[in-house]
Order: sequence, then structure tokens, then C-alpha cells
Amino acid sequence: MDKSEVTLERMRNFVRVAERGNLSAVARELGVGQSTVTRHLRELEDAVGVPLLSRTTRRVTMTEEGARYYGNCVQILRLVDQAGEEARSTRGAAAGTVRISCTAAFGVLHVSRFIFAFQDVYPDILVDFNLTDERIDLVQEGVDIAIRLGPPGDSSMKLKPLGQSRRVLVAAPQYLAARGKPVRPQDLASHEGVRMSNIAGSDLLVLHGRRGARHAIPFGGRLRVDHGLAAREALASGRGIAPAHLWLIEDLLAASKLEVVLPDFSPPSVPLNMLIVPERSGIARVRLLVDYLAARIAQTPGVEKQALTGRKPAGGEGTR
Repeated sequence: MDKSEVTLERMRNFVRVAERGNLSAVARELGVGQSTVTRHLRELEDAVGVPLLSRTTRRVTMTEEGARYYGNCVQILRLVDQAGEEARSTRGAAAGTVRISCTAAFGVLHVSRFIFAFQDVYPDILVDFNLTDERIDLVQEGVDIAIRLGPPGDSSMKLKPLGQSRRVLVAAPQYLAARGKPVRPQDLASHEGVRMSNIAGSDLLVLHGRRGARHAIPFGGRLRVDHGLAAREALASGRGIAPAHLWLIEDLLAASKLEVVLPDFSPPSVPLNMLIVPERSGIARVRLLVDYLAARIAQTPGVEKQALTGRKPAGGEGTR
């Protein structure tokens, strides 16, 4: 193989086509003719020695060899970009792009405001803010930082624990007036639950008493949602009872639109972590955003440095 033929330009074009599945779309994006993109791909395949893409009249897909090569190309191109960014950062200028992924509801209600304030201090830093509850591959998606509820999962990432997210069992006053207030954990089995469809085990509610006793109650209901903000609206509308993160509903509690149910029993708290791609952690603007967010998230209602005494952190994420 003539290694001189494997150029960064051809790699970038291959990655673009692999991700978009369309030659003409990539050609338009680059401002070149489709024949140029096709030629670059053919030359790359000739240099590598295997077919990387399978072409049909409607779509371009990766071959098995192409999928493996794509993963390596993404990492190589990312390292090339990082080398340039680190070289520029030595000038001390806080500028460039930081890509962050965050649990959706927490991002909307809290992290977004922190990012706005951060950009007021560092106006030359562009923040690409992605909201999702999915556990994405940070390297493959080009993300620098992720804020996640629940176990961190990816052990290859640099972990910065942010604290434990405290949860409480809540319902709207109108729901409790109509259905009655539970007085024991077992009473919850006959109530409407607002459950999360994207959380495993949401049909079983675990509560801990003040003396450490554990209660596991079957938890049903006619409504399941896949977003914390939808759960918040359902609770405020009197659709049922649910365990909710304090940061999600603290304002509704203060306004008496929700009230705590069974205050002597609490759902387990949930770990809140920041994951940082190790290769990106040394870049000045990434470090600035990591430190800024960590300091402000620590002050968010319900985010506690340690799990509450006698309670174990939850394995799931609860109402997000």
C-alpha cells in the first residue's frame, strides 16, 4: 500500500460520506463536484486495498471493513484536530468550541443557565450543547464533556463526581385530595404512578425509611413518559405519584403545586457525574467549562456531596 495516498482530506471525505450516506450531499457541503468526492473515495479504497463503501442508487453504506476503518479514521482525525487546538491554546486565548452532552431535563432546567453565564465570561468560546438521556459514545460523537445521572458506565472516560441527586416522592394536592394520602409505603400499590418508560425497573418503587428499612412496592399506573419534563408536567397536573429529583420539582414544591408524600420514606439518591474525554481534558477551554459547571452544579438544589446517611445510591436514574 502506498501510504502517501491515504491523505487527511480523503479520510475526512470518507467519514462525511459514511455518516451522511449520500455522495451528492457531501459534495454540496464541500462545494465540489460529486465526481471529486467519488474520486477521493476510490483513491482511498485503492490505497487501503479493500472496499470501504457499498453504493446503491439511493444510498451509500459502509462495508464490514469500512465500518472498522471508519472508527479508526474518526479517532485519527480527532487527534489531528486536537493537536492543532492544543497548539493554539498555548497562546492563552479562551476560544474555540466545546461539545457537551447532558441529561435532558437537568440540562434544560439548570445547566443551560450555567452555560449562558459561562459564555458571558468567555464570549469567544462556542458551546455545542446536546440534550439526551441516551448513553452515547463520547469519542465517536465528538463530545468533550458529558453530564449523566446514574452509574458512569464508560470506564475509559475521566470521571468527575458532582454529587448525589436527592429524590423525593411527590404528588399534586388535587390528586391527593381525590385519591387520599398514602400513610404507609404499601398503600402506594393502589395509587396511580407516573413512570419512566426509559428506566429499567420503574414498575417497582424502592423506598428507605429513616431507620434504614427498605421497602419495595409494586408501582403501576396508566401513564409512562420518557422525559423528565413530561413527568414534571404530569405530576403538576395531578396525574399521579412519582419519585422525582429535587432539582426537577423544587419550585413546584415551593409554590405548593406539589407536596411530599410519605416524608419519612425516601427513594434512593442517584449519582451525578461528569465524564470527560481524557484526550480533551488538557485543552484550556474544556478545563474552564469543566471547572465552571462543577462549581455551579454543586450549588443546585438537591445535589449533595454525599449520599444521605443510611441510603444507598440508586442504580437507575429515576424521574429525569
